[in-house]
Amino acid sequence: MLGQENKKSREALKVIAVLLAVSMVFSFVTNIFADNGNARVGPSLSTMDTAIIKGSEKIPLIQPGEFLKSLWHNTGIYQMIFGENPAEEEVEVESAVEFAETAPGWQKLIMIAVGFLIIWLAVAKGFEPLLLIPIGFGVVLVNIPGAGMGQGPDGMLHIIYKAGVGNEFFPMLIFMGIGAMTDFGPLIANPKMALLGGAAQLGVFATLLGVAAMNLIPGVEYNMLQACAIAIIGGADGPTSIYVAGKLAPEMMAVTAVAAYSYMALVPMIQPPIMKALTTEKERKIKMDQLRPVSKTEKILFPIVLLVLTILLLPPAAPLIGMLAFGNFIKQVGIVERLSKTLENELMNIVSILLSLGVGSQMTPEKIFNPSSIGVILLGLLAFAIATCGGLLMAKLMNLFLKKKINPLIGSAGVSAVPMAARVSNKVGLEYDPSNFLLMHAMGPNVSGVIGTAVAAGVFIATYAK
Repeated sequence: MLGQENKKSREALKVIAVLLAVSMVFSFVTNIFADNGNARVGPSLSTMDTAIIKGSEKIPLIQPGEFLKSLWHNTGIYQMIFGENPAEEEVEVESAVEFAETAPGWQKLIMIAVGFLIIWLAVAKGFEPLLLIPIGFGVVLVNIPGAGMGQGPDGMLHIIYKAGVGNEFFPMLIFMGIGAMTDFGPLIANPKMALLGGAAQLGVFATLLGVAAMNLIPGVEYNMLQACAIAIIGGADGPTSIYVAGKLAPEMMAVTAVAAYSYMALVPMIQPPIMKALTTEKERKIKMDQLRPVSKTEKILFPIVLLVLTILLLPPAAPLIGMLAFGNFIKQVGIVERLSKTLENELMNIVSILLSLGVGSQMTPEKIFNPSSIGVILLGLLAFAIATCGGLLMAKLMNLFLKKKINPLIGSAGVSAVPMAARVSNKVGLEYDPSNFLLMHAMGPNVSGVIGTAVAAGVFIATYAK
């Protein structure tokens, strides 16, 4: 039976091949007898070349040579070598997410390679895959010549960016999710850790001086509002960076978001060398006492007190801290478990994917290959390094006055990258003493860093927003 079925299939394929061959012969024969104006002087045969489908009368006939030429012009190889297809230049693109039609193909090729490098770091090295994988794919997809995924109004990545990245929407949702995922117990149990989170904001404010110095470089010029948007990168908090840039310097939102999320994801690479350079081996082996138990009442009251203080002292920070408090209150109150699980799982995952894709979509040649953007990336790295140093040095300073010493490694967790920075503190501590678990201790300065960066953002907005 199987042999007979195969025989029938082969016969059917032969028949189809013969029909296709006959059709092609008729097509080429009629092309030999060229048109004379609108009247065909060749054989009066009704073929595929002469038949006109209803409604297609105004569509020009495509000759085989023209078809192959058009196909070649639309390949990624051609557009990387010779530039974008001219037909795409007529597409109206909004300036906020405009893809540079004139960007040389080699620049796009470099950006695609960068995207694949980001994906490799996430998969092969394990550097924050939840962030880097969608960011990497966003970089690759937006830089594909002729794909138009970053072009408005219908490009997918353009829609994602306009819907939530280029405004407050996704950052607010992320802060709700962070609140639902965060346990403020370590900070409540040891309030001194808030000093480490506050010291880490040194990177944010010190970078303002770096921005002023960067203006001395020819071709680089930042105003004070742009300086604030750059400085907040030091907190290693992507949503807050997007929020501040949207309020003060929307034109810099793309590059500041890329820099902030990149440094968040690369915490395991950036922080350990700084941590080891500023601490001794003896300090890294310091063991800390177990934290006291924190009651449920304390955990429920904490977000409420935090929100009330923000309302009274710094209303511009209320959107960020308010969403953080809302998510955490839902988690701690315990009577709306469905909402809490939705915030910390389904909603957080969906928004993280969309936000990361949107951030990756901003890594296009015209946004990266210019002196100002390179300056932002360098200043962001400087801000993040100073923030790490600030937390470490504050811990060493506190040890001069404390009877029970704290491990300075947890000071590096004062940046807002939750929980990446806390995990790095724990990992470095375990390298020197496998029994020294610092994770819960590091979560204290880590969550206080989230609050500290939101407060710094509120200060900038209160000072400079119109």
